Amino acid sequence: MKSKIALVVDANTSEELVVKDADRVVPIASITKLMTAIVVLDARLAMGEILRISEDDRDLVMGTSSRLHVGWGLTREDMLHVALMSSENRAAAALSRYYPGGRPAFIQAMNAKAAQLGMTKTHFVNPNGLTSENVSTAFDLVKLVRAADEYPLIREFTTDPGYYLQIGRHQLPYINSNRLVGRPDWDIEVQKTGFTNEAGDCLVMRVNAQGRSLIMIFLDAYGKLTRFADARRVLVQLDLAKKP
Repeated sequence: MKSKIALVVDANTSEELVVKDADRVVPIASITKLMTAIVVLDARLAMGEILRISEDDRDLVMGTSSRLHVGWGLTREDMLHVALMSSENRAAAALSRYYPGGRPAFIQAMNAKAAQLGMTKTHFVNPNGLTSENVSTAFDLVKLVRAADEYPLIREFTTDPGYYLQIGRHQLPYINSNRLVGRPDWDIEVQKTGFTNEAGDCLVMRVNAQGRSLIMIFLDAYGKLTRFADARRVLVQLDLAKKP
């Protein structure tokens, strides 16, 4: 494994197939958005409600840009869709702002859910991961992937190859941030990518392969392709292990 942190477990038996520095607490970038989605869906808010991007949703910490302009309105469902599929940061920020009690209550709910899931080394301070203070471990993220996989909408949105947002008369195309999604040789149930300079390139997935359901965690990889290559290396080794 080329990623600095790697963990691959059998989702059904919890057998650990790959373990590499899996207990180290590190920034997790946009992997955060899986927890954001869980908190949104647990609140059972109206998915058709229009949420508007505001100045408060802009990233003033890392200075990232967004295709969603201040003032634009999208349904909560569309915000969740592009936040999960394309890691749209302003969408995640807007979702937290429209939570009952606002963003502070949302972040409190994120940490409460992490505690409920037994993610003892995980902490969140914002909803999109654009901070080095959202931290976790590979072991904790296995628990997050398991939880996210229980939500049909998270499975659907994270594995959607592409989506068109309707903005007034115009359609804005979005593509999945995971290059493995949509490939015929990959059966992905749920996934999320992430990147910041502090976190490196990250990837978490639940994948069906070689008759097994696997949860894969790759954190702090260098280079955009490394995390995907690590995932493929796991499948190659499983295939080799099955051959006489």
